[in-house]
Amino acid sequence: MRSDVMKKGLKAAPHRCLFKAMGYTTEEINRPLIGIANSANQIVPGHIHLDKIAEAVAAGIRMAGGTPIEFSTIGVCDGIAMNHDGMKYSLVSREIIADSVEIMAKAHPFDAMVFVPNCDKIVPGMMMAAVRLNVPSIFISGGPMLAGRLDGHPVQLISVFEGIGRVLTNKMQESELTALEDAACPGCGSCAGMFTANSMNCLTEALGMGLAGNGTIPAVEAARIRLAKEAGKKIMELLQNNIRPRDIITEKSLSNAITVDMALGCSTNTVLHLTAIAHEARISLDLNKFDEISRKTPHLCDMCPAGPHFLQDLNEAGGIPSVMAELTKLGLLNLEAMTCTGYSVGENLRGKKTLRADVIRTIDNPYHPVGGIAIMKGNLAPDGCVVKQSAVLPEMMVFSGTAKVFGSEEEATDAIITHQIKKGDVVVIRYEGPKGGPGMREMLTPTSAIVGMELDSHVALITDGRFSGGTRGAAIGHISPEAAEGGPIALIQNGDTININIPNRTLDLEVSSEELFERRKQWKQPKPKVTTGVLARYAAQVTSGSMGAVLR
Repeated sequence: MRSDVMKKGLKAAPHRCLFKAMGYTTEEINRPLIGIANSANQIVPGHIHLDKIAEAVAAGIRMAGGTPIEFSTIGVCDGIAMNHDGMKYSLVSREIIADSVEIMAKAHPFDAMVFVPNCDKIVPGMMMAAVRLNVPSIFISGGPMLAGRLDGHPVQLISVFEGIGRVLTNKMQESELTALEDAACPGCGSCAGMFTANSMNCLTEALGMGLAGNGTIPAVEAARIRLAKEAGKKIMELLQNNIRPRDIITEKSLSNAITVDMALGCSTNTVLHLTAIAHEARISLDLNKFDEISRKTPHLCDMCPAGPHFLQDLNEAGGIPSVMAELTKLGLLNLEAMTCTGYSVGENLRGKKTLRADVIRTIDNPYHPVGGIAIMKGNLAPDGCVVKQSAVLPEMMVFSGTAKVFGSEEEATDAIITHQIKKGDVVVIRYEGPKGGPGMREMLTPTSAIVGMELDSHVALITDGRFSGGTRGAAIGHISPEAAEGGPIALIQNGDTININIPNRTLDLEVSSEELFERRKQWKQPKPKVTTGVLARYAAQVTSGSMGAVLR
C-alpha cells in the first residue's frame, strides 16, 4: 500500500502519533487510507451540499473496509464571477485545483482517491489531478440543480441573464426580473441546463470515471446520496484490482466522451477541458478530432439552453447510459474501454434503453444529423475556433456581418446595452484570450444581452475568450491564435466584413492578404493587463485555447 510509508514500521511511529492525535484508531490506521478531495464551500450553489455527499462517500468506504480521509480544495462560481475581473480567475483555478490535489495526495500518500466536485473548472481540475496521480480513483459529483418554475414555466440561471436584455428593451419590468431571480435557482446543485458543470459531470460517466447517474441524478434526490455510498464502496474494489485512471482514460474513452459530448450538445468548454485531461494522460488530442467525431455523430438531446429539456428530464430518460446505448446502434463507441465499475463500456450498457423518447431521440430521428459542437478555421482563426452549433438559429448558420471591435468584455457589454449594436453586426471581443485576458473569460453577459434584446437572429459575436455553457446564439470562441499573440483577430478594424459559415466550418475576414500584411506591420504587442500575482504567472505560462489552455 502507498500509505505504508506513513504508517508502517518503527520509523513511522511519529506519523502514527499524529494520526492518533486526530482520533484515528490503530485499526483505522491499518486499513487502506482513502483520500476524499472535496470542493465544498459556501459561495457556490453546486458545492453548498457537498459535505453531505462526502459523508456518504465516507460511509461507503467504511462499509467496504477502508478509512476515509477528507481534504478540501477551492472552487469558483462562474455565475457570481461573471462580467467582472473575478472571471479572469475561473479558468486559472482549474490548474490550481489540479496542483492542490496533487500536493495533498503526494504529501500524504493515500492508497486511493474519491473526488467530490460539482462545477465548471472543479471537475476537469480534479480529473487532471487524478490522471496525474494515477492511483485508483472514482468521481461522484454533487449533481444538477432542479429547474425553477415561474408562472407555470421552467426557468433557470440563463433566464435571468437574458432577462436583463428584456428589461433594456422594455419587454420585461424590473419587478418581473426580481420575481424571476427569486425563482430561477431553487436550491443546491450545478445550474440546471447542459452548461459546463453538468456537461463535464455527464462526460465523467462517458469517460468511465463516474458511476451511472453521476451526471444526471438531481442534487436534492436521495438517490444521489445512495450513489455516493456506492462510489465509496466501489473505490475499494478499484484499489483491490489496481484499476487506475490511466487504465480508464485512454484514446478510446476520450473518443467515447467526445461522441457523447456531440450527442448531448454540451458546452464548448468541454473542448478545453478534454484536451487538458488528455494532455495529463500524455495523449495527443487536437481540435480536428472533435470535428471529425462531430461530423458523424447525431445530436440526440435538445438540452437547455438551446432546448426545452433539463438534467432531471435526461435522468428520467435513462441518463448517459441510455444515450450511449443509442449511439452503439451506429457503432460510434469503443465498447471495450474500461470503466470505474470494473467492467467495460459494453458490459455496462447491456440491457440499457431509452425511457423517454421525447428526451433522447433515436439515431433515425435526431435533432440534427451532426454533433452539437463545430470546429471552424479560416484566415481569422488559423489554429481553430469553437461554436456550439446546436444552439445557433438556422438563419445564423451562414452569416456575413460588419465588425464592431472591442478590446474587452466590458466595452462590448456597454455597447450592447446602450443599443450601439445593430442588426447585421459582428461583435468582436479581443484581448480576452488565455494570455490577453488573462484567464480567457466567459462571455455570458454580452451573449445573453444579445438574446434578451432579440438580436440573436441578426447579430454574431466572436472572441478569443470563451463562453459559458449557458450561451446560445452565433457565438464563436477560442479563436486561436489569440490577439495578445498577434493572431489575425488583432488586425480586425471596425467596418470590416466577417464571413461565418458554420456548415462549411469557416470563419474569414474579407480583407486582402496584402492589407492584413500592412496592418500587421502596424500592430504592436500590448502591455500586459496584469503584472503581479497568479494571473501574471498564468499569462506567462499558458498555451493557446486550441491546445486546451494548459500550462507549459
